[in-house]
Amino acid sequence: MPHILTLIAQPGALEPALVSRARAALDALGGAPETPDWLSEGEAADIPFTGAADQAVAAVHAAVAGAPVDAIAQPREGRRKGLLVADMDSTIVTTETLDEIAAFAGLKDKIAAITARAMNGELDFREALVARVAMLEGLDISALDRTWAETPIMPGARELVATMRAHGATCCLASGGFTFFTGRVAETLGFHLHVSNTLLVEDGKLTGRVAEPIFGRDGKLATLTRLASENGLPMEATLAVGDGANDLDMIRAAGLGVAFRAKPAVAAAARAKVEHGDLTALLFAQGYRRVEFVKG
Repeated sequence: MPHILTLIAQPGALEPALVSRARAALDALGGAPETPDWLSEGEAADIPFTGAADQAVAAVHAAVAGAPVDAIAQPREGRRKGLLVADMDSTIVTTETLDEIAAFAGLKDKIAAITARAMNGELDFREALVARVAMLEGLDISALDRTWAETPIMPGARELVATMRAHGATCCLASGGFTFFTGRVAETLGFHLHVSNTLLVEDGKLTGRVAEPIFGRDGKLATLTRLASENGLPMEATLAVGDGANDLDMIRAAGLGVAFRAKPAVAAAARAKVEHGDLTALLFAQGYRRVEFVKG
């Protein structure tokens, strides 16, 4: 079956010698690799080949072992996706916003430890969310504004959303976090819509509760499938990205599902992963050239 393997690294880190080693590894598999096509010199290159994607990625990773290079293999046809569904915390923004809110209650370390276990699939997402929010009962909502003011956008996120929008894709932010943040991130970056949870507030303070129904793993998958249907897209034309266990179902269901700088259990279970590049890696994986990127 015709495939393309995309090699991606930070600018300047993808040396021609690494591409040659990857091509040789594909050749050793009988993949008849074609001449590499540089999407961005020193940063990303496509190598068309034939054969199984999983075997190709494993062989290339072995060939470039130790180099900070990501490898994504997929069918040649239909690489550009018409729907993006993205997680927010540690994906579109660099932090876990609930952990950062907790800092204002002096509970960051305690809550962050629970977050890490939940995102690695060691704890039930709903139970972990309810428990963490309960610890914040009575916290003044000014902590939300202060957290937002200190929330960095992940490198490459603006280009990812702006470029996909410019080419007609629908972009949705789907988060187990909170509407206070997803609404602001969506507006800042240009997501068409956002879905997440709502923190309940009384008299300007957090009640320690989350509005029902809680949006989690099942909701993310349902959002992906619903939006694909509403936009008349097959699942092969969808892209999902996230880092936590509650993202795994949508990552597995999407045409291109990417574990981005993910927790170990998530990275191990995903077909495609990005550990070294930023979010523009998802554009390179779709065959966009650097000169085609739209600045957000």
